[in-house]
Parts: sequence; C-alpha cells; structure tokens
Amino acid sequence: MESKYALPNKPPSKFCDAYNGMFPLKRKLQNSRNAGIQENVGAKVTKLEWVFKNNNRIGDNVTGDNETENHLQNVQSSLPVKLSPKSRIEEQRQALPVARVRKNLMQEVYRSDTLLIMGETGSGKTTQIPQFLLASGYGNKGVIAVTQPRRVAAITVARRVSQEQHCQLGDVVGYTVRFEDCTSPKTRIRFMTDGFLLREALADRMLRNYSVIMLDEAHERTISTDVLFGVVKEAQQERRLRSLTPLKVIITSATMDIDHFGEYFGVRGMYLEGRSHPVRVMHIVTPQPDYLHAALVTLFDIHRTTPVNYDVLIFLTGQEEIEAMAHQIRQIAKSNLDTLFGVRVFPLYSQLPQNKQLECFLPAPANARKIVLATNIAETSVTMPGIRCVIDAGYVKRRIYTPSTGLDVLRAVRISQAQAWQRCGRAGRDAPGVCYRTYTQQEMNAFEKMPKPEILRSNICSTVLQLLALGVNCRSFDFLDRPSPEAIEVAYRKLESLGAIRNTSNTPQLTPLGRQMAQFPLDPQYSKLLLAAPQFGCMEEMLHLVAVLSGENVFVTSNEKREQAALAHAKFHSKHGDHLTLLNVFSAFQKIDKVKLWCRDNFLNTRNLLYAREVRQQLLEIIERLQLQINSCGENHDQVDNVPKFILLAYFMENIAPNILFTQKSF
Repeated sequence: MESKYALPNKPPSKFCDAYNGMFPLKRKLQNSRNAGIQENVGAKVTKLEWVFKNNNRIGDNVTGDNETENHLQNVQSSLPVKLSPKSRIEEQRQALPVARVRKNLMQEVYRSDTLLIMGETGSGKTTQIPQFLLASGYGNKGVIAVTQPRRVAAITVARRVSQEQHCQLGDVVGYTVRFEDCTSPKTRIRFMTDGFLLREALADRMLRNYSVIMLDEAHERTISTDVLFGVVKEAQQERRLRSLTPLKVIITSATMDIDHFGEYFGVRGMYLEGRSHPVRVMHIVTPQPDYLHAALVTLFDIHRTTPVNYDVLIFLTGQEEIEAMAHQIRQIAKSNLDTLFGVRVFPLYSQLPQNKQLECFLPAPANARKIVLATNIAETSVTMPGIRCVIDAGYVKRRIYTPSTGLDVLRAVRISQAQAWQRCGRAGRDAPGVCYRTYTQQEMNAFEKMPKPEILRSNICSTVLQLLALGVNCRSFDFLDRPSPEAIEVAYRKLESLGAIRNTSNTPQLTPLGRQMAQFPLDPQYSKLLLAAPQFGCMEEMLHLVAVLSGENVFVTSNEKREQAALAHAKFHSKHGDHLTLLNVFSAFQKIDKVKLWCRDNFLNTRNLLYAREVRQQLLEIIERLQLQINSCGENHDQVDNVPKFILLAYFMENIAPNILFTQKSF
C-alpha cells in the first residue's frame, strides 16, 4: 500500500462557523487562534509498501519528509534545562496560555455568574482554572467541582493538579468517580464524573456544597452532561432567589457550539487563544479502503523514521479492534528486533480495569517506544507523557436507540470535525507533535461539524427516572436539546410497566419502588431485576447475571481453535437459554483462584469477567445499604425452577425482553 499524506488546505478554525457574539480574552498570538497549527499544502511524509506474509514484514526503504522530521526534531532544541521537579512544574504552569490571562479571567468570574470559555487543547483550562479559583478564595465558600465525561480523565487530571498544588491526592485536591471517593473534609477542588454530580443533585437540588461548578468538555454532550446543564442552571436561579451563596457556573470546551450554548445560558462566550505546542496535521492523499491497515502502515513508518522517545497514540473504535491490532503490532515488532527498537503496547478503553487504564500514563522503558491504542475516551482532558504522534482512523462507535423497537445498536460511524480536532490536540500536549489522519481532506469536509448529542440518539429511560427522582417532569425540563416527544413517552410507559412511576398521563410520580430503582447506576430494567429477586430467593444469582450483562461479551472465539472453544463453552451450556449459560460461567469464575489460566483454558475473556466481578461488588454495597435480603436458590441453576421462572417473569411480563435478551451473544 502506498501511504501518502498532505497537510490540510485550510486551517482548523474553518471547521466551525464564525463565532458571533464572542469576545476574546486580551491575549494576542502571532497567528490568530490557530498559531499552533502549521500548514504547507502538498507536503508528503513517506512512501512505503507493506507486505504481510506469515507474520513477516517486507518493506521498501523509507524516505521521510524533511519538513516533518525537522518539525519533530525541533523538540530536542526546545527542551528546558533540567530543573527540580517543583520548579519544573511551576515553569510548565507559567508557560501555559491560560496563565497569561489569569487576571482578566478572574475579573470575568467575579462579574458574571455564568461563563462560557472556549480554549484550544493544551491551553491549560482544565488544570489551571480550578487553581485560579482556589487562589482567589472561592474554595473558602464551598467546594470547586470540575466534571469530566469519563473517569480516567477525572483521575488523571486530579493527580496532575494535586502535584501542582504540592499536596497528597485526596487532601486539597481529590476526585470522585463511580464507587470510588478519593476526597477528605479538606478537599477544596473535586474532580468527578458528570454522572456522580448528577447523583449528588438527587440529595440536594441546589448543590449547596459547591461554590463553583465547572462543566468541562461540554462538547461531548453526554446524557449526564446535558441534564446537568439544566440542573445547575436551575440551582443557580434558586440560590439567587433564596439569597444563598451564589453558584458560579463555568462551561469549558475546545470545540463546543458557542452560539448554541450562549443562547441557552443567556451569556456571551469567551475565547482563550493559544496552545502549549504546535501540531502538524497531515491528511492522507488518497482514500483508503481499510483504515486499520492504513493505521498499521503509518505506525511502522513512524517507528522506522522517528526517535524512539516519540510515543504514538492511535484512535480506534473498540476493544476488539484494539486487542487485534495490539497482537499484530507485537508480532511485527518481534520479527524485526534486529532492525527496529522495541515497542510497548498499551490498550485504553472503558471496560479495561482502572489500574490497567492508568498504565498508559507511565513513561515507556528505555529503548522502547510506547504505543497507546485507545477509543474516544482519550480524546479529551487526557495528557499522556511522551505522545508526539497521533494516528486518527476517523471512526468511533456510537450507541443509537430506536424508540419504536426499543433496541440499542452500537455502530462504527465517522467522527465529527470537532472530534477530529480534539484528537489532533493530543499530539501537542507536552511537545510539538504530528497528527496523521487516515482520511482525506475532502472526506473530513463531509463529516458533520458536531456530534449528535447522546440524549437525542440514546435510550433515555434512566435519565427520565433520575429526573423524576429530582422531582422534575421531562415534559417541562429545560433541556439544551430536547429529546423527541416519542422518546419521552416511550420512557414513561416503560417505567410505568416496571412499577417505577404512576399517573403518566398527567404529572408522573415516582413509586416507592421507583425511588429504590433510582439508587442503582443501572438501566431501570436491571434495577427492577435486583429489587424483585429476594421474593424468588435468588438474589445471588441475579447479582451474578446483572454484573455479567453490564459488561462486554465474556466468550472468546478463535478461528484456529474453533472446535476446542466450542467444547470448552459447552461445559457451561444451559437448556434454559443464554442467561443461564452466562450465570453458569460467572458462578464458576467466582470459585477460581488462578483466573487467567482458567479463562485461557475455557476460551473466556479474563478482563470482562474481572470487570463483572467488580460491578457485582459495587452493586452488593448498594443492596446492603437498601437492606435487601441476600439469598440463593442453590448451586445447580438448571435444576432449580426459580431462576428461569423469575427471568421469564421479569423480562416478559414487564414487556422488556427485547432490550435485554441479546445483550450477550451466544457462543
């Protein structure tokens, strides 16, 4: 394959319309707001042909583009003199673009209760603004909350800010993610997932513990973030009416639709100019039919032509793609140990255990290149040390819900232009970098400008339940983008069939069962399953089943060992269907000590089963808090009628079978 790249023929700022009504902070850069993006139409990077044969790679000689090589090598001359860790951190903070507008920014915070700040990736807005607020005394009036769409971002940013504050994580700076609270009474800056803050609003709609709420990465438009926009807006108004401590709300992003947000919040937007380091953007010249192959070829071109300490981040769509490419990379690198540096490959996706997710943030060993294969969870608020090159495959998996069928479908679709620029920014976090896009400039021009908000394409049943727990009727809630009336009515009918609400025709009200269901971070059908299980004497079994259904497929298929895999899986087969089969798998897994060996012998996914074990423990804590009875119907599930009867009752009698029956594929 011939892999050719060219720089884009227009600057990144053109992906969005003019920002009417915005006023910039008083900071001027050399080249307006795109000073960090370099352009040179027609520059080519490499020419390389790869042939894969029996895991051996045969390649032509590589000729590199001198401009790109010089751009990367400029890093060496720009590296600072060695300093003490404390001095180096302070120097890095002062070099960030946001540090130069600190005074103006704090004046705006003082004058306005709501701020919209749009700043380029690497400008320092996520780490520095909370510290500016703390230094200005806002931490004395309450906690400064900073939300992130994903837990890995909340954890890593909290760690960085605690280093900059020279304190232990959990002291002045802490984080709270799902079922993990690393804070103390001393905590003044608290990073958290947006879902956690939404759950806090269940207990206190005015969010009185907080003096400032900073909703970061607003462009992500997750369901929780969209609901939080309305919740904090209402809390701000209520506190003003009751003469309570004012609530400051700061909305930040690198690529949000500033006009749409400004109209919703009734304020003007602010633009923060500048990025930490320049990023060179390269588009492939001709369309590629196989984006995975194009990414693999580009990776080894980079590996052969750049210094070993230039680490690489590759954006892929999901766990299966990541694990398959990781295997390919290791095999190719192993067969070329004599001619190439070694590589260390790190996966990064949501189902990965937290300790494994954080491994990719560690420096690579000497004489080895770090290669991170990530889904879109690495797009925002994540700084991986050493990343100089980003390879963007241009695809993402999105969950799309059809109200008429009640089915969620996960599809690989093209990213938006906003996401493309977010991915590009990962290359310029701590040094100049290069972003290679395996799609042409013309293909990118056809991408949608902004991703469709999750609330408009997903099942909103859980969201409706959470809002009802807040005492909010979805028909009148102030959404940034309102879901369709059909989606809201389908959610109400489903909750009514589950016994969670009543009086859906007028003003829906939560039942006592519905209030208990709202305590679980699960789809309402799973919550109902757990709450009803004690009546049938099978709480242990339902805990196992809900835990394993909450993750990815636990079965591993192998083309080379198809018959062996089928025989291994047959040991767990149940005549009552896939749910009992999954229950048999997880029950057996819970009794094993050497899980890796056992999973390998039985062709099962160790990571997904360990994730299910973690979910089970977290659900058990909620069940104990609700004082539900924990019972079991016995060891042999096929011989006990309660489990299959209960599943039939829960899934079919409540008219929810279509959503859950095929969550896990049968082997």
